[in-house]
Amino acid sequence: MKRYDSSLQANSTVAEALNSVNKLHYAVSSALSHPTEQMIEQAENSLEHTEQAVRQADPSLGRTGVELAEELLAEEKHRLASLSNRARHSEQ
Repeated sequence: MKRYDSSLQANSTVAEALNSVNKLHYAVSSALSHPTEQMIEQAENSLEHTEQAVRQADPSLGRTGVELAEELLAEEKHRLASLSNRARHSEQ
């Protein structure tokens, strides 16, 4: 995944949301590579943080950036859900 840099100031809520999505991507990718309970839990914690960051993103600072963060968040949620489903099925 490309890292999505924003032309907004680094402390804006939109930039924070995009940075959080990038961190989530890496956490989910790590969990996919090493699907241990701890790695999955770390990715789930990152997901919670990212959801909060995206909710707090101020669309007036960049609607396109917020929409991008929302789309990327949805992709990562899907990736993590598929991993969690596989982990549950392997435990049965």
